Amino acid sequence: MEIQILFFIIILVNISCVVTEMSLRFVIITENHETDLPQQIGSAIKQTEERKPGLIISDDVIQLDRENEEDSYRQLCSSLSQGVSVIVDLSWSPWEMAEELSSSAGVPIVRSLLGSQQFIEALDSYLESRNATDAAIILESEMDVDRTLYELLGRSHVRVWVHAGLTRDSAKALKNMRPEPSFYIIVGTSTFVTATYKRAVKEKLVKRSYRWNLVITNYGNIDTDMLVLPTFVLQSDVAECCKLLGLNEKCNCAMSFQKKQYIINNMVYYIAETLLKLDTDKLVSINCESSSGEMNATKEKFNQILEEDTTNNDTLFFWDSERYGLFLRSRFILSTFKPEDGLQRVAVWSAGEEYKLLPGVVLEPLRDFFRIGTSAAVPWTLPKYDPETGEQIFTENGEPVYEGYCIDLIDKIADEMGFDYEIVTPKSGTFGKRLPNGSWDGIVGDLMTGETDIAVAALTMTAEREEVVDFVAPYFEQTGILIVIRKPIRKTSLFKFMTVLRTEVWLSIVAALLLTGFMIWFLEKYSPYSARNNPDAYPYPCREFTLKESFWFALTSFTPQGGGEAPKALSGRTLVAAYWLFVVLMLATFTANLAAFLTVERMQTPVSSLEQLARQSRINYTVVESSTIHKYFINMKFAEDTLYRVWKEITLNATSDQSQYRVWDYPIREQYGHILLAINASGPVPDAKTGFEQVNEHPEADFAFIHDSAEIKYEITRNCNITEVGEVFAEQPYAIAVQQGSRLQEDLSRTLLDLQKERFLEQLSTKYWNESARQACPDADESEGITLESLGGVFIATLFGLGLAMLTLAWEVFYYKRKQKNKVQTVDATVEKREAFVEPKKKSRKVAESLSKLRRRNKKTSNIVKNVTIGDYFKPADKGVSYISVYPKSTYMP
Repeated sequence: MEIQILFFIIILVNISCVVTEMSLRFVIITENHETDLPQQIGSAIKQTEERKPGLIISDDVIQLDRENEEDSYRQLCSSLSQGVSVIVDLSWSPWEMAEELSSSAGVPIVRSLLGSQQFIEALDSYLESRNATDAAIILESEMDVDRTLYELLGRSHVRVWVHAGLTRDSAKALKNMRPEPSFYIIVGTSTFVTATYKRAVKEKLVKRSYRWNLVITNYGNIDTDMLVLPTFVLQSDVAECCKLLGLNEKCNCAMSFQKKQYIINNMVYYIAETLLKLDTDKLVSINCESSSGEMNATKEKFNQILEEDTTNNDTLFFWDSERYGLFLRSRFILSTFKPEDGLQRVAVWSAGEEYKLLPGVVLEPLRDFFRIGTSAAVPWTLPKYDPETGEQIFTENGEPVYEGYCIDLIDKIADEMGFDYEIVTPKSGTFGKRLPNGSWDGIVGDLMTGETDIAVAALTMTAEREEVVDFVAPYFEQTGILIVIRKPIRKTSLFKFMTVLRTEVWLSIVAALLLTGFMIWFLEKYSPYSARNNPDAYPYPCREFTLKESFWFALTSFTPQGGGEAPKALSGRTLVAAYWLFVVLMLATFTANLAAFLTVERMQTPVSSLEQLARQSRINYTVVESSTIHKYFINMKFAEDTLYRVWKEITLNATSDQSQYRVWDYPIREQYGHILLAINASGPVPDAKTGFEQVNEHPEADFAFIHDSAEIKYEITRNCNITEVGEVFAEQPYAIAVQQGSRLQEDLSRTLLDLQKERFLEQLSTKYWNESARQACPDADESEGITLESLGGVFIATLFGLGLAMLTLAWEVFYYKRKQKNKVQTVDATVEKREAFVEPKKKSRKVAESLSKLRRRNKKTSNIVKNVTIGDYFKPADKGVSYISVYPKSTYMP
């Protein structure tokens, strides 16, 4: 009897225990990669059971295999058939099969995030506010990479590159990524973020302000001293750690804090507590094949309780009804770091809320960054050299620094459009040509592959290039092909003016002068009407035309002042008139020929056009090998051959009218074939520098260089020895190129139009093609006067005359003194000593005749008292004396 009573008591105790216990069953979905998660879930369930006495929670973890979802679904259905209270989805992305099953069967389902997904979502909101188009995200592990990709796919508009960790290879991949990411993001614990950022600095990836964003997923801090440029830092509030621990907001969160475990602990406890509020412990078995909403009422009530309980912002979790998610209510803090200001908060918001800045905070607009391709060309893109040392300048990364027209244009466009840039030169090729395999090299190839975003160079617009890239409106429309040649060195001579007339002409002039002088003397001597032979007809003193005086008259007649007094006889005047006419004609002829000779010499050039260059054979010429100019002549030669072949087919066709088409009447002048042959004979040069050097080495102007007109004009401003020939031909504009379909095309076109209105492009042209620099050349002005070297002989002749005059003066002084000395000696020897008042001897007959002539001439003229020379002194002459003859001098005694 006692045994039966004891057995009955035991049964009653067991029944009472069963009545007081509450049973729940969780079906939890996880990713099959997270092998440690089942153990953490088990630990969380055990902790919940300890906190809730009488609560028994059973669980079944379904590891989702994304590559074989059918097997995972069968496992889920098998688990649900054993009864379920709630489905907890901890996978990286919502599993559609589970959601459909939950919807059809009415099983409550709760999604939650245990990793860095909420930080990624918060970061995505910030990036979209900054109009980011792409970003590179560096995470701690491969699982974090997958978790992040599942979070962003289908939800973010930002193009991302995701990688686990930063190694030397991944850093190299980041450097070579095209287009270059607008933002770089490091996501992980504070220790990982610090180490990765330092590695990025070491690999020279940190180059621009505010482009690196540090996302700290734990509750640690980073050392701001390691930050080299302004940076954004995103982290959660430390108070969240205290809430997870169930402590007050002033607790200390250890670095070893297991955030994921505590989220699971609190979430399991919170879900269990909500299920207990439903006042039902009934486990419902679900048949996946015939589910009919058995738990719809439970699901609706469950969701309603969660939504009501999480309305308060102070709760640890919040309910997202659209995603059936129970997420941690993280409080995000976005700070900006500047070396001078340190960390400063700019935005604070909670998960589930919209990103917004703090009141009064305005972030600096981020400048776009573009890689701009260019290729070396004079004067468009030139390597920059140190003016002091003459060495080429390089950047910190070892890249060469450039200057030139295109660099100045890039600077101006970047300033107008507000972007930063990096100059990139092609690794192969120059401006771009199509390769046999269909690809392109050079600048065009870099645009096609995304290596560059914009191309600003001496790039011509061609139909082939327009098939693969887009061009903006031309920025330079005056380029083409031009010929450059050495300025002929004019042979200078001091007596260059003498070369105007030939030697025989000069000899004829001298002969005419001598003959005229002799004839003047001859006519003066033998003409009865000359002043010498007819003194009565000329009562005044007249010029006596001796032989010497006649030659002097003929010579001075060539001067503007004339020859002086002319002969009196009619025959002499006739001769002089004819001679003067001769002098006038000769002077006019010499002056006109001298002016024409010097003018033509200054204006003379060996050739003046491409046609003349092709028709002559004295001047050799060349081009740069395989350049666009070389290809131009090859193409034109091919065009000439094609046209001639077509013409020959027309003329030789029997059906054509032979009177209209004849082979020998070919209407096109073939010149490009001759030009190409001459170029090949001279040999194309490897570069433009060699071409200009060869031109400069030919002072006889017998070598020409055919090249780009812009480069030739630039070189002419820097080299006084060369000059351009003819007009620019084969003109083509230079334009900026972008990738096909690029949004930059319209912005660049608008900016270029604005620069044209501001005349900025004209200023650049004036800067690099400075014509005023030619003024420094010694012969820059072709209209200048005749040089001293050309007419130096005139001055030499004058100086020679001056020297001859001084020598003549010395001879005259010497002769005069010698004559005076001889005269004194003769007087002393012949003078007779006479007494006073002795009557002198009678004058000789010759002296008497001379005195008689003078007396007769004096009677016809007015009586004028004159000073006459008597001996060595001037004495007033008596009124009765008109002339005193001193002839013969040997008989004169003072």
